Amino acid sequence: MERILAPDRLATLVGDFPRTPAYRGLRQALQELIGDGRIPLGTRLPSERAVTAVLGVSRNTVTRAYADLVAAGFATARQGAGTYAAVPLDRRRAHDHALHAVGVAASQDGAVDLNCAAGGATPGVAAAYARALDALPAYLASDGYLPSGLPALRALIATHYVQRGLSTTPEQIVITSGALSAIAIIARALTRPGDRVMIESPVYSNAIEALRLGGARLVSAPMADPLGDEGWDVAAIEATLRQTAPRLAYLIPDFQNPTGFLMGEAQRVRYAAALRATRTTAIVDETLQSTCLSDTPMPTPFALHAPDAFTVGSASKLCWGGLRVGWIRAPRDAVDRLIATRVQMDLGSSLFDQLVVAEMLAADDVLATRREQLRQRRDALADALREHLPDWRFRLPDGGLSLWVRVPHGSATQLATEVERKGVYLAPGPVFSVEGGADTWLRIPYAKPEDTLVRAVKAMAETWTQLPRESTARRGDARRLIA
Repeated sequence: MERILAPDRLATLVGDFPRTPAYRGLRQALQELIGDGRIPLGTRLPSERAVTAVLGVSRNTVTRAYADLVAAGFATARQGAGTYAAVPLDRRRAHDHALHAVGVAASQDGAVDLNCAAGGATPGVAAAYARALDALPAYLASDGYLPSGLPALRALIATHYVQRGLSTTPEQIVITSGALSAIAIIARALTRPGDRVMIESPVYSNAIEALRLGGARLVSAPMADPLGDEGWDVAAIEATLRQTAPRLAYLIPDFQNPTGFLMGEAQRVRYAAALRATRTTAIVDETLQSTCLSDTPMPTPFALHAPDAFTVGSASKLCWGGLRVGWIRAPRDAVDRLIATRVQMDLGSSLFDQLVVAEMLAADDVLATRREQLRQRRDALADALREHLPDWRFRLPDGGLSLWVRVPHGSATQLATEVERKGVYLAPGPVFSVEGGADTWLRIPYAKPEDTLVRAVKAMAETWTQLPRESTARRGDARRLIA
């Protein structure tokens, strides 16, 4: 189904663009919107006549702006059909890295791998392993297969949802081998090849691949201005839902990865209503929900407004990435279907790891310790960027694990390529884009120690000063992003 950008919506997006000359200002505004994903690739732009009327500019202005947009590779003109958003072919390339125990980054002295938004284990993990080992003998007489999960852990997770205001029973919880596994299980259970799935853009790249592997046809829902206050462009989301009628919608309302936005209560209510209107089921990723770094009360869970939603959580961000334990909170009537799907993929998660996570969730000080550590590291990274790269722009998020940073010119992918020579590994914007673009953005995690982050920023700054103002990335050796 074709996606069409309405003229009044275009006017809202371009805003008060520079008009000296107007064609150049309009082209630059549209190029930025397409490059950042706020106008999704493949969207048909309004006709020249319609843009002329809504913006109050001449027809020649729009004609030249569109022509320049096509010449720059950010649009394609189809004879008799219109003008469609695009990005230059080389900006579609994903530049990311496999993260192995003995990979390139790990083998270099002083290397800093900032592809992965995760750090060392939270204090208390080793003690939790010791307590779990003491509890393990009670389970050794069983076969150890628990496709729905350890009952004690399911009960603990259900209690956490109840404490947040969302009525939940242990029977609604299915334990999985991490959040990514949870997403794949839901997608496999609820979709057939060819079904449409709406997904935010930019977004966690492995979620993109998990949904694609199930045969889904992904439809991007662009976030609002990453440097603004709204986060979600709900009007654009409503239009996307109406035009594409997806089977599922994947969203990260709590400290969205990579932008760090937290969806407000009013936005949740409106978003959920739009999903109901199109009979679209939500996959709600709450992996980062527990990383709130401010004293502001968190909004209610999204599933409170969308009772048919499937909510995904994980222990990896709270505790340690080595604990491959995630979970799904599902509607009661869908649990058996999820378990039946799950056993086709694996027979259950590690029972020992589940015992460890149960110990961690039962501890009172785990959240407070982790949050204080992340708060200090976030502030250290922000201070270093302001000092050494003052032209780079970012919002300081109230939670999550990374900053979404905009470079003032050139290619973030090219910067990531060059700074590798100094032993710093970065994930540029195209990695997080559903269809390409976002090449002026970097995700910089702050899960590493403060001195490591400062050292990485200094290397970025030194590399940045040596790059040409206009550069285009042409790197094809894609390696996988882990977290």
